[in-house]
Amino acid sequence: MKIKINRGIHLCLLSLFLFALIVNASYATTQHAENDWPPLYHLVNPNLQSQLEYLVNSDARLKELVINKKLAIGIVDLNGKEPRFARINGNKMMYAASLPKIAILLAAYESFEDGSLKEDREVHEDLAAMIRHSSNDAATRMIDRIGMRKINAVLKNSKYEFYDVRHGGGLWVGKRYAKKGTRHPDPLNGISHGANVTQICRFYYLLSEKRLVSPSRSEQMLQNLSDPALNHKFVYSLDRLAPDAKLYRKSGTWRKWHSDSVFVQGNRWRNYILTAMVESSDGEAILKSIVLLAEKAIKAKNISRISHKNKQNNLSEQL
Repeated sequence: MKIKINRGIHLCLLSLFLFALIVNASYATTQHAENDWPPLYHLVNPNLQSQLEYLVNSDARLKELVINKKLAIGIVDLNGKEPRFARINGNKMMYAASLPKIAILLAAYESFEDGSLKEDREVHEDLAAMIRHSSNDAATRMIDRIGMRKINAVLKNSKYEFYDVRHGGGLWVGKRYAKKGTRHPDPLNGISHGANVTQICRFYYLLSEKRLVSPSRSEQMLQNLSDPALNHKFVYSLDRLAPDAKLYRKSGTWRKWHSDSVFVQGNRWRNYILTAMVESSDGEAILKSIVLLAEKAIKAKNISRISHKNKQNNLSEQL
């Protein structure tokens, strides 16, 4: 009887030991996976941030727009072992016109996956027209198919948090891209078609990492964003600076509100995400100039030119 008890204890201890090994291995694997992919919020880089602020401060027009909260810029440098993120007015939500159509794109692919939207040739043609040509008619048809409530539920879902009240809001689609239709402005700022640069950068960052919906769906979304048909703003400048680069892009324009966003894949160091939004009658010219500014910030090797005064005049928003 004594031997049986000892054997039972030994088996019990062995089982507990094996269980602990499995749990620890699982935890280590999870931790390793998380460490291999740091969220963008954790990747603000002091050097890139300082370079961006220095270059903006050096241009009186840009500096004034930033101070008045009428210009926001976000950069993600994807070169090196770890991405580098910098932003100015990063949480400032602004009217973004057609740029939030990327939110409709995401909601469409989520709806393909859950079976609530039929995936056919007509729908894919509308997605291509909505993104590449910025067709308002195609965007409105997609909103009507998916439902505005579903689109914004995807944006607020904890899986993505592209609209996050803790960080100034973000991506939002609150009206059809048509004259008729009920308006559903975002809860924080009252904007119908809005965005902030942090959430736009996160969208492209997650897409570049194939983390939107699924790896295969991320590839499909990248194809929708490729080969932009509108040659203006960022694309105008990039066609001259890097004509061979691959561009994934969505822009927006309405009256004095101008926005653009792009994921650039080119030779050597040209592997970055750039977005900007500006409220100005000269907005298109400003966005063209921001491409060169962003590339200067990415290429800069040191921050020795930055004066103590400029360091004190920090225009960024801390997350």
